Amino acid sequence: MPQKTYSTGSQPRTVVVVDVNSDSRPDIIVTNSGSNNVGVLFNTGNGTFTAQTTYSTSHIPIGLAVVDVNSDDKPDIIMVNSGSDNVVVLFNTGNGTFTAQTAYATGDTPQDVAVIDVNSDNKPDIIVINQISKNVGVLLNTGNGAFTAQTTYSTDSESRTVVVVDVNSDSKPDIIVANYYSNTIGVLLNAGSGTFTTQTTYSTDSFSIGVAVVDVNSDTKPDVIVANRGSFNVGVLLNIGNGTFTVQKTYATGADPTKVAVVDVNSDDKPDIIVANSGSYNVGVLLNTGNGTFTMQKTYPTGKTPIDVAVVDVNSDGKPDIIVANSGSNNVGVLLAC
Repeated sequence: MPQKTYSTGSQPRTVVVVDVNSDSRPDIIVTNSGSNNVGVLFNTGNGTFTAQTTYSTSHIPIGLAVVDVNSDDKPDIIMVNSGSDNVVVLFNTGNGTFTAQTAYATGDTPQDVAVIDVNSDNKPDIIVINQISKNVGVLLNTGNGAFTAQTTYSTDSESRTVVVVDVNSDSKPDIIVANYYSNTIGVLLNAGSGTFTTQTTYSTDSFSIGVAVVDVNSDTKPDVIVANRGSFNVGVLLNIGNGTFTVQKTYATGADPTKVAVVDVNSDDKPDIIVANSGSYNVGVLLNTGNGTFTMQKTYPTGKTPIDVAVVDVNSDGKPDIIVANSGSNNVGVLLAC
């Protein structure tokens, strides 16, 4: 189905789809990097959305997560402001309304954020990638959604994306980063109590930018899927055990792939790859054919410069839909599954 678009602020960058007002319908949350705000578009039913409600941020909001960090059963907004060198928390006050931001210092030019409990205290912590500082910062949750100063771990390049998943089956979530200029992914294993080892790197193709970590070959070990922006492909690195990975196998995409989501979109119990092709103005869907191998992509038109993608059932029909941030069109697009 052709996309239906909803206006955002200027240059939307990251989109997350989560129910923030407790009506059992997932809503769209988007960072508007050119407008210095975050927008919330409520799901009105059947996968349609309201005009955005905006909340002011610091300078150039980019990365975004929506997670309950203060244990009140309401998901909060956590995002990084690239131009202000901080990560901020906006608490959900109920019905999907949010407080003014509380800021915590990061390194230079943060790009992305993940929020997950890394030290096994049942409180979600903040993990942020600091591009120019070439490190990843960990801010531990001290209770009620307050956080410590960051502890940093070096990466080997100006990293753009961070994901936190247990990749070595020790029940402790590990950090996976996309190292843009060194053409690698980095894996930092959780050593316990929310501390991490020095990264181990695995080669990718040119300008690795977006990464997802999902078991794609049904062996119960999460694999790495990476968007290689400069090579116009996605790479699949299979987990061979203990958080080690094979050499990537690549699949062609459109121009300038930026972000990937990995979700079963055709109900065959095998997760598929959905990629935002920012230079081709489309999203590509690569179906999983089994054992973690994929078909050639099938593309669907979007707006200009689709830079991020989420895949969630927004109209309650049991089929996952595609939501894309069209940075060059100043909107989000919703492509409902047929």
